[in-house]
Amino acid sequence: MQACDPTFSIVLPTYRRPQPLRRCLEALSRLDYPRERFEVLVVDDGSDESPESIVTEASGTVNVRLIRQDHAGPARARNCGATEASGRFLAFTDDDCEPEPGWLKAFEVVLERTPQALVGGTTVDLLVNRRCSQASQALIDYLYAHADQTHGGPTFFTSNNIATERTTFLKIGGFDPSFPLAAAEDRDLCDRWGENGWPMLVAPDARIGHAHDLNLGAFVRQHFNYGRGAYQFHRRRATRSDKPIRVEPLAFYTGLLAFPFKRPGQRRRMSVAVLLLASQFANAAGFFLERFHSRRSSTHTP
Repeated sequence: MQACDPTFSIVLPTYRRPQPLRRCLEALSRLDYPRERFEVLVVDDGSDESPESIVTEASGTVNVRLIRQDHAGPARARNCGATEASGRFLAFTDDDCEPEPGWLKAFEVVLERTPQALVGGTTVDLLVNRRCSQASQALIDYLYAHADQTHGGPTFFTSNNIATERTTFLKIGGFDPSFPLAAAEDRDLCDRWGENGWPMLVAPDARIGHAHDLNLGAFVRQHFNYGRGAYQFHRRRATRSDKPIRVEPLAFYTGLLAFPFKRPGQRRRMSVAVLLLASQFANAAGFFLERFHSRRSSTHTP
């Protein structure tokens, strides 16, 4: 690494969300971290309208550049940004997120000590009055808590708030670009990370706000797509381990539905529990439809 190279490269994929992107870049300009020590790589995943004007506007307050690719999904976009990055460490977030000022400092503390780690931060829901957003946040919080209880530590981080050393990320092959949706590509990365025996650590002070505004239809579609991604993830993991596809036991789902009632400070507990139930029906529908299409495709392949 040259003396002039930044410590962190922040990789920020974006697709058709100009206003959230603007707010994200504004938040990054407020980071409590020397400006010359980080860069922001905005990777436009083939938006109809280029975010060039937004990136140009932000360039006065943060070291940012725009990279373009044909629409291929966030996994490939993140890999594209990582390839172009010049920092020692990579930090990933999404265009609907707003990192808090201490975000990079919190990641740096952990990565300087354990550079080969995949480090996950804390995500906070910014839309506390939106039931669907509350339910999405509750689901992520449950997945993290379940991993701690079951495995004694993290096994999964969402891709909107993670950091690691660039060379380690490239060594593992980055995100699998064959995941075209924003669904399960982060699960796959974390699973491969664990298979390599590399540590996964939490930086609780690496906080971001998440402002993904969902109505009921968008919420159901999101979890349907998560189900599609989940099938592809389980299929890939079964292939790597040469074992049959295994899904979570019944206790996982009963624990999920009970989670809002045990969670301190949870608002609208019953409606959040109902939405979590709906999310799992949508997830199951996506999972089995993807399995059907996958088997049908393999049957028709000569």
